[in-house]
Amino acid sequence: MSTTTSHDVPRSARAKATAARPRRLRRDGSTVNFWLFTGPFLIGLIVFVYVPIGWSLWLSFFEARFTVTPDTFVGFDNYRQMLENGNFTGSLVTFTVFAAFIVPLTWALSLGLALMVNRLRFMRAFFRSVFFLPTACSYVAASLIWKMSIFSGVRFGLMNTVLGWFGVENIAWLADPDPPWYWLVIVSARLWLQAGFYMILFLAALQNIPPELYEAAAIDGAGPGWQTFRHITLPQLRATSTAVILLLLVAAYQAFDEFFNLLSKTTWGRPPLVELYYTALGQAQDYGAGSAGAVILTLLICMVTLLQGTFMGFGRGEKAE
Repeated sequence: MSTTTSHDVPRSARAKATAARPRRLRRDGSTVNFWLFTGPFLIGLIVFVYVPIGWSLWLSFFEARFTVTPDTFVGFDNYRQMLENGNFTGSLVTFTVFAAFIVPLTWALSLGLALMVNRLRFMRAFFRSVFFLPTACSYVAASLIWKMSIFSGVRFGLMNTVLGWFGVENIAWLADPDPPWYWLVIVSARLWLQAGFYMILFLAALQNIPPELYEAAAIDGAGPGWQTFRHITLPQLRATSTAVILLLLVAAYQAFDEFFNLLSKTTWGRPPLVELYYTALGQAQDYGAGSAGAVILTLLICMVTLLQGTFMGFGRGEKAE
């Protein structure tokens, strides 16, 4: 009976076997590294996002007052209660109007800033950073500055001081809903906080437009102003504009920090999230009704987002020429 030694195995076969082991080890190591880096994030996502969402959906079908472990099933009664709640439905209507104003204003301002920064030939990085810096500011801190310094209702507030130079009496910006001056405070604060972020998105899209398109437009006789913007720049920004508008719509319905800190405990001007906050964490502590309202708000955001995406052709492939 013969034995096979290493000298009997062909050299090419030994080389292949030796090379196969490190590749298998590297593959196993890559898998371990993948789960090592993504595992904590996935665990946090499941524990702090998916589990609360599922629990909220479950609570919306139960009588859950002062408890998050109810045992009385009430079906859709919580949804009926929230839809019959004038404060909640009024907040949905109010913030649909708010979204109709804040979305186009932010879109136009961020696009205008991006066009201005993109045309600069010097200090472009400086101005890009200046306009982007407000996005790093806390909504709570900005709200307090707007409330206590810029739009303070006393005569020492910045806006009242400026208006006083022209003989205008002091305005209670946040204390009186008629006229609703508080919308000016909230809209200006939100514009300052978020316009820089969307400016960066538009700026990246502008820098990806091929310069050959502008050269061809110039040869065809298009002017360097409105004609070029309308027929070249704006169509090339369609995908970015759609994404920006969808993000702005979602952010408008999720507004909480600035309203909660600017309007405190007033019953007017509440966004849906603030109304849900007082429903679930107020004196009644009705977690079932609050969860039902959260589901209704989520469905409304999804519906508006899908309609807007369909209208603007989000996700639609480019047609072949």
